[in-house]
Amino acid sequence: MEEKVENSKEREIDLKVIYNIIRKNIIVILLVTFVFALVFFLYSKFFIAKKYEASAVLIVNNISEKNSTVNSAELIAAQSLADVYSIIIKSDTVLNEVIGNLNLSTTPEVLKKSINVSTVDSTQVINISMRSTQPEYAKQVVEELIKVAPPIIKDKVEAGSVKIISEARISNNGAPVSPNSSRNLIIGALIGLVLILAFVLVRELANNTFKTEDDIVNTLNIPLLGIIPEVDSKEFNKRD
Repeated sequence: MEEKVENSKEREIDLKVIYNIIRKNIIVILLVTFVFALVFFLYSKFFIAKKYEASAVLIVNNISEKNSTVNSAELIAAQSLADVYSIIIKSDTVLNEVIGNLNLSTTPEVLKKSINVSTVDSTQVINISMRSTQPEYAKQVVEELIKVAPPIIKDKVEAGSVKIISEARISNNGAPVSPNSSRNLIIGALIGLVLILAFVLVRELANNTFKTEDDIVNTLNIPLLGIIPEVDSKEFNKRD
C-alpha cells in the first residue's frame, strides 16, 4: 500500500517537474514552433510548384447497347470489368495514341506517372484524373483519354461498353490541388513543437545541479539550515 502511494507521488512530482520546465521555457517553445510553421508554410507557398488537376468520369456496362435489362449479376460483372478497364486506360496502347494525337513531347512511362485511374467506391464508375503544373494541359490530356480509350477497350475486351458521365474539367474550381499550404503549416508547427520540447526537456532533466532551495530539500530530503549569499567582489572590496 505504501509502495503504491510512493509511486503515485513520484509520478505526480515528475509531471510537476515537466510542467514547470515547459512553463519556464514557454516563450522559447512558442517561438520555435511559430518559426517552423512559418518556414514550412513559406516553403510550400513559394518553392513547391503548384499542381492542378483535371478529371472525367466514365461508367462501365456489361450489357450490349441493344439490351436495356440490368440485373445484379450484370452490375457485379461490370464492376469487375471496371478494374480491367482501369488498367487498359493507362496502357501504352492508349497512351501512345494520346501522345500521337496531341503531338506531345513525352513518353507513355512519364505520362502514366501523372495520371490516376480508379474505380469509385468499388463500383462500375471509373474516375480518370491527371495532375500537372499547367491546368489546360491536364484537361486536354484527360479529354483525349476519354475519347481514345473507349474504342480501344471495346476492341480489346469485346465485352460491355464505356460511357462518359462527366466530361473533362479542371477540379477544385481551377485552384491548385497541391501543395496544401495549411496542412504543411500544421506539420511544420508539430515538428517544431516536438523538437523544441525534446530539446528543452533533455537539457533541463540532464542538468543535475541544484538551482533553488526547494531542489535541495526535495532531492536530498533534508532540512535547509542556511544559505550563503553571493557577494559581488567589488562590494566586498569596498568594505575593506
